Amino acid sequence: MLIGELSGRTGVSQRMLRYYEEQGLLTARRDANGYRRYDEDSVATVRHIRKLLDLGLSTEVIAEVLPCTMEDLDRLDLCPTLVKTLRAELEELDARIDTLQRNRGALAGYLPVV
Repeated sequence: MLIGELSGRTGVSQRMLRYYEEQGLLTARRDANGYRRYDEDSVATVRHIRKLLDLGLSTEVIAEVLPCTMEDLDRLDLCPTLVKTLRAELEELDARIDTLQRNRGALAGYLPVV
């Protein structure tokens, strides 16, 4: 399928699809005229990418996680490398949450108690 059809089927702009390709997350063949042609499984790949982005993962991490995705968007094939990566991401997320909670407390401290 051409990039316009993939965009229509996934709701992802053609610009973003080209970006995913630049990041090595999505592959396309080139026709003789230079047009990108995507396989049918690219629809599922783009959906996986979007879900992983929504979880806050970077494209670098997604490149590592993507080969472990399964048809079910809510499941991953948990190979040891992936487990290590996801644990590191969780630790980073926990640290950001702690920082946000401290900042929230400090800001709330400026307000009068109601």
